[in-house]
Amino acid sequence: MERSRIRFWKVALAVSAGLVGTAPALAHCDGLDGPVVNAARQALTAQDVNLVLIWVQEKDESEIRKAFEKTLAVRKLSEEARDLADMYFFETLVRIHRAGEGAPYTGLKPAGRDLGPAIPAADRAVAEGSSDAVGKLLIEALTHGLHERFQRVAAAKRHVTHSVKAGREFVKAYVDFLHYVERVHEAAVSLAGGPEHHEHAGAGHEPKGCSAGEHGHK
Repeated sequence: MERSRIRFWKVALAVSAGLVGTAPALAHCDGLDGPVVNAARQALTAQDVNLVLIWVQEKDESEIRKAFEKTLAVRKLSEEARDLADMYFFETLVRIHRAGEGAPYTGLKPAGRDLGPAIPAADRAVAEGSSDAVGKLLIEALTHGLHERFQRVAAAKRHVTHSVKAGREFVKAYVDFLHYVERVHEAAVSLAGGPEHHEHAGAGHEPKGCSAGEHGHK
């Protein structure tokens, strides 16, 4: 029972890691209410650069330290100077953080953006020390996606011999269902090997399942 539960969790996590991709998570880090800028605010208040160094790679530490010292110096001049200096540091930190993740910097995003349900749920899990709620969210997403695609292909199969058009509708639904299952499974397998394995497995991945041009009726 426990082994099945762990396997189900891996597949559920694959919905976000393998199908959704990394874009939403990367976008989360460039928000004015995101974890990187929040860490920057805490570091400036405490005058402790170590609070933000965890968000950049070791090779970028020197640049961040210099930007931090400049920011602290300018903040002392006036309230207006402090606001400008803080924004300079936020932008510098987020830009370098995103570069380290292989993502482009397109400017800081406003606070309060709609990030969908997954990212806020993941943040709450970390804050509260429990993954139960985010696990339920992912399992529900997986179950819904699988059920919806299976119902489409099952319904189309009942009419597959009625006409060429109906047969093509079946093939379209079948291919969509096949690729969904394949991607979830491959993402789950790559997740079992850890983040590094997942990154390499996902690079340049194209579904190996059939496309509408490769298969006829079943």
